[in-house]
Amino acid sequence: MIGRSFRGVAVTLLLLVAAFPAAALETFQKSKLTIETASGGKFRFDVELALTPAQQAQGLMFRQSMAADAGMLFIYDRVQPASFWMKNTLIPLDMIFIAADGRIVNIHERAVPESLDGVNSDGPVKAILELNGGMTARLGIHPGDRVVSPDLSKP
Repeated sequence: MIGRSFRGVAVTLLLLVAAFPAAALETFQKSKLTIETASGGKFRFDVELALTPAQQAQGLMFRQSMAADAGMLFIYDRVQPASFWMKNTLIPLDMIFIAADGRIVNIHERAVPESLDGVNSDGPVKAILELNGGMTARLGIHPGDRVVSPDLSKP
């Protein structure tokens, strides 16, 4: 059953990307969040919010670089399994899969630019945070740590 959910999400994203003209890039609201680690670290990031299906389909595609303290937060309307890929994404990314309570479920480090391989959550999630590749290892961020953002608690 979960396999079907992943395929459904992947097919939906594929259709959105296929219909998405590169000249009509989406714009994103900006926000801030903090990652609190079990070891007491608090790391702040300026993030763009991917809230609509079109924004989520585009994500960080076509970006040449991203500031060290920046990221993109994908927020779903409901908790669900998630699957991402790196098509047209030019920079390596760490993908942090986040439960509804802000707890980090799993992390995929250094997703390969332009790869079509699926990167999956280890269960249902409310959000995904994308950071520059290698950032989670550098900062000591692990599953079980917490993402604190007012945007996660919005309906």
